[in-house]
Amino acid sequence: MKSIENNVFWITGASSGIGRSIAELVIAKGAKVVASGRNQVALESLQLQYPDFHNNIFPLAFDLGADFDAEDLVKQVVNRFGRIDFLINNGGISQRSLTAETPLEVDRKIMETNFFGNIKIAKAVLPLMIQQGGGHIAVTSSVVGKFGFPLRSAYAASKHALHGFYESLRAENFEQNIRVTMIIPGRINTDISVNAMTAEGKKHGILDPGQATGMTSEKAAQLILKGILNHRKEIIVGKFDTIMVHIRRFLPRLFYYMARKIDPK
Repeated sequence: MKSIENNVFWITGASSGIGRSIAELVIAKGAKVVASGRNQVALESLQLQYPDFHNNIFPLAFDLGADFDAEDLVKQVVNRFGRIDFLINNGGISQRSLTAETPLEVDRKIMETNFFGNIKIAKAVLPLMIQQGGGHIAVTSSVVGKFGFPLRSAYAASKHALHGFYESLRAENFEQNIRVTMIIPGRINTDISVNAMTAEGKKHGILDPGQATGMTSEKAAQLILKGILNHRKEIIVGKFDTIMVHIRRFLPRLFYYMARKIDPK
């Protein structure tokens, strides 16, 4: 794995889970990290966790689902570190509700957080990356960014939308040395199901069995970083559950049957 020492990583969703594990991994390798998420205390704890790298860590809290000023955030990052080499657009929210029972405002909230908040950051960072001669944007999608799945209608839609947006961005900016990687996790042992939105717009509050037995976020982070530094366009990461991506592609009739029968939790 090539050296990333002194490279600047901006990681959203860095309060916990995959984002936190990627932040920990690159900090230990000497990178400069802008750690973003909603939980300021959790972000600041990275500085306490890595006192020798305190000056390399910039906690920058904001809510992807709220009305935030992306251009101002970019200015703050540039004022601190001068550039952005890697944007790891990882923040987001999952869903646990049936389509027929989910009001449109919940669908909109999920789309606002996972899609519009995500691309708002990318649109603000892209001109800087072009100006500085290149950069790498990595985006956390999901296996359900490749297919629909029960209890995930708005979540799957938001992740499908990310693929369309970033594949277009990649094609448009190839000559500007802008690289794009889509991260496609299966079930990873994080709190994503705990924080998932229900039909009432509340937290699911349950660690689903599929998450509890999933790949650790630390292992996922190692595979993701290796894939990014090898300029992979897609990184599928997880355990046996990720085979569904290949079944959907090569055996669609089997996939449609399995999607009706599989336990979505």
